[in-house]
Amino acid sequence: MKNLNSLLDNFPLPYQILQGDTNLQIQAIQFDSRKVQTEDVFVAVRGTQTDGHSYISQAIERGAKVVICQTQPATFAEGVTYIQTENSAKFLGFLMSNFYDNPSHKLKVVGVTGTNGKTTNVTLLYRLFKALGYKVGLLSTVENRINDTVYPATLTTPDVHELHLRLAQMVQEKCTYCFMECSSHAIVQERIAGVRLTGAVFTNISHDHLDFHGTFDNYIKAKKKLFDELPHESFALTNIDDKRGRIMLQNCVAKLQKTFALRSFADFKAKIIENTLHGLCLEIDNQEVWFRLIGSFNAYNLLSVYATAILLGQKSHNVLQALSEIEPAQGRFEQIRSPKGTIGIIDYAHTPDALENVLKTLQDIKPPHAQIITVVGCGGNRDTTKRPIMAAIACQYSDRVILTSDNPRFESPEAILADMQKGVKFNQKHKTQTLVLRQEAIAEACKIAQPNDIILVAGKGHETYQEIEGIKYPFDDREVLRKAFESLHT
Repeated sequence: MKNLNSLLDNFPLPYQILQGDTNLQIQAIQFDSRKVQTEDVFVAVRGTQTDGHSYISQAIERGAKVVICQTQPATFAEGVTYIQTENSAKFLGFLMSNFYDNPSHKLKVVGVTGTNGKTTNVTLLYRLFKALGYKVGLLSTVENRINDTVYPATLTTPDVHELHLRLAQMVQEKCTYCFMECSSHAIVQERIAGVRLTGAVFTNISHDHLDFHGTFDNYIKAKKKLFDELPHESFALTNIDDKRGRIMLQNCVAKLQKTFALRSFADFKAKIIENTLHGLCLEIDNQEVWFRLIGSFNAYNLLSVYATAILLGQKSHNVLQALSEIEPAQGRFEQIRSPKGTIGIIDYAHTPDALENVLKTLQDIKPPHAQIITVVGCGGNRDTTKRPIMAAIACQYSDRVILTSDNPRFESPEAILADMQKGVKFNQKHKTQTLVLRQEAIAEACKIAQPNDIILVAGKGHETYQEIEGIKYPFDDREVLRKAFESLHT
C-alpha cells in the first residue's frame, strides 16, 4: 500500500484535483479497467485502439477510488477522487516510477533506439557487463533478464507497469546496470515515461513502421524524442554515418554528446580489417581485435557497444577483451550448417535496410561460386509500402529468391505476397518463386542448395511462432531449417 499524497509529492508534471481527497492509501495503479480492484488508481490513457476514458465507469464499478484523466468526465462518482492532467500516459509513467520507489534512479539505465541493431546492442551490453563482473538487467525483443533469471518478452519495450516493476526487481537483486531497447512505438506512447536514463544510443534509421507513424519524418521525430528528454547529467551517443545521426543531438541537453562511425570523423572510430563467415577483425582505439560477430553492420554494433562501455567508465582493454569472446544475439546472423556443407543463416532482418545489410555482407564473404538463396516474407497488418522494396532487395543481391509467409496476422498471405511480387522485375522472375507455406519454402531452399551455397532465412530470427488470425502457432526457423537439412541427408 502507498499513500497517494506521497506519490504526488514534488510531482514533475502539472495536474489539477477536480474532486476528492489525495490522502488515501492505494493498492495498485492500473490502466486496464479489467484489472482494477478495490483501492486502486485507474489512469485513463488514450491508446491506438481504445480510449481509457470510455472505461472510467467500469473501473469505478470494480472499486477504483482514484481516477486520473485528460478529459474531465461529464459526471463525478461520489467518493472517488478525480485528477486531471495534460498527458495521462506520461503521468502514468512518473506515477508508476514513484509507486516502485523510482528504481531507475538507483540503476544506470541505457536506452538503445534505431531501426536496426537494438537487440544486438542491448544483448551485447548485457553480456559484456556480466563478463566484467557486474549484476545486470536486460529488456529486449527476445527476452528480459535480471542477472540470470529470464522473463518472457511480449513487446520490444515492456508496458509501463512491467517496465517499472522489472526495474524495481533489478534494484532488489542488486543490479548496477540495465540495458533496454526503446522502440519508436514505446517512445511515442510514453511507455518509458518516468525512467531516468543514464544514456541513450542511436544506431540508425531506415524505412519501417510507417503504418504507425504515418510519415518518415514522424518516425525520425519519435526516435529524437528519446534524446530530447534526456537529463542533463546523461550521455547521448549517435551513429553519424547515418545522415540523421546528428539530428538526434539537436536540442539535446545531455552533458556528454558523442559520436561513432566507420566512415566519418567521429569520437569513436573503427576500421574493418577482415570480414569473414567466421567473424570480424576490427581496429578500435589503435588495437586490432577479432570478434565472433559477422558483417559490417555488426562492426557498427560492436563499436557502439564499445563506446557505450567507455562512456560508462569502463577500461578499453577490459572491454575489448570481453567483447571478443561474446557470441551473437539469438536469431541474429545465426549459422546452421548442413551435413553436405550448405550454410544456413537465420536473421531477424525484417526491414529493407536490414535485409540489404545482411545480403551485402553475404555477397562480400561467400565462398567462390557459391549461390545465395533467400527465403523472405513480410508481416501482415504492418507497413505495406516496404513489401515490394523487400522483394526487390532480395532479388538484387540473391541468386535465387523464395517469397513466403512471415507473420500474416489478420491479412491474407496471398495478398501480402502479391504486394511483394510487385518489386520483382521481369528479368528477375526466372530466379524467383512463391511458396505460401514457410515450411515448404525453407525445404525448397534446402533442396536446391549445393555444398557451400548460403541459404538466408530472413524476417523472424529468434521468434518461435507464426502468427495467423490472432493465434501464435509454434514455428522456429532454426528448427525447421535443421530438420530440412537432416531430411535431405537421411
